[in-house]
Amino acid sequence: MEELLMPMIVWAVVILVLLGIFNCFFPVGLWIGANSSGVSVSPAELISMRIKNISQEMIVGCLVMLHKANMPFMITASDLQSYALSGGNVRAVVSALIAASKANIDLNFQEACAIDRAGRDVLGAVKMSVNPKVIETPPIGAVAQDGIELIAICRVTVRANIKNLVGGAGEDTILARVQEGICTAIGSAKNFKDVLESPEIISRAVLDKGLDKGSAFEILSVDIADIDVGRNIGANLQIDQAEADKKIAQAKAESRRAEAAAKEQEMKAFVQSMKSKVIEAQAEVPKAMSDALKTGKISVMSYYNLKNLMADTQMRQSMAGGSADQTGI
Repeated sequence: MEELLMPMIVWAVVILVLLGIFNCFFPVGLWIGANSSGVSVSPAELISMRIKNISQEMIVGCLVMLHKANMPFMITASDLQSYALSGGNVRAVVSALIAASKANIDLNFQEACAIDRAGRDVLGAVKMSVNPKVIETPPIGAVAQDGIELIAICRVTVRANIKNLVGGAGEDTILARVQEGICTAIGSAKNFKDVLESPEIISRAVLDKGLDKGSAFEILSVDIADIDVGRNIGANLQIDQAEADKKIAQAKAESRRAEAAAKEQEMKAFVQSMKSKVIEAQAEVPKAMSDALKTGKISVMSYYNLKNLMADTQMRQSMAGGSADQTGI
């Protein structure tokens, strides 16, 4: 009895192993579930997926999703397998196609694959096309023509531009363009009060510029969330300019003062030099008079007459308010 039981057990184990290997390549439950859902998948296709190392559950699940969305004619199992082998996100592409079809957005399989392979969130893009996204800008400061600074915060409503997702500018570029447009709009206003009274002039100016050109988004609206008055930039600039002019004038005055002081010192040195020469000349007068008296070129009476004349001249100058010339004779 034991001799008959052992071969039966061996054969049972072999059959179970073979069934396990067969089920690994051909999942019967998955095949039955796909066909019961209305998706026709042959055993050969399932075995081929396993050999290619493609997730059978993912491909069959995507085919079931397409069938339930009444879109089985758009994509075949072969298309899904090819895209899976290229490393793409098959489930995201199929979900995006279904969402686009329900929202009447023109999107085909090739475009969806291109968007996904470019690194974009194709499903998120479709959702953003249906439900636009609101982007809030940071506080943006700009100066009106009267010199008053205005600080604005805007909410930009955008939706994805499916056709420009590949190669189109991103969200950061849209924000930068909107900030530039707001600065231009405020800077073009002659008076800051005009902007405060009609903030929509900023919105109109930004929308009229077509800032979403060449981007992956379409700007639907630009709404001013908040606008505040900042500093008086014009007055501050004038104060700074006046301070700079004052410093320049002070520097020029200091330069002129230093130049005048230098000239004064030079004149003092010149006068002192002249006084020294006068003193030297006065010191020579007595010697000359002594030589003249010795040689008889002048008599004693002539000398006294000259002294009297000089004394009389000094007296007259003193009476007239002048200073007598000290000749030293």
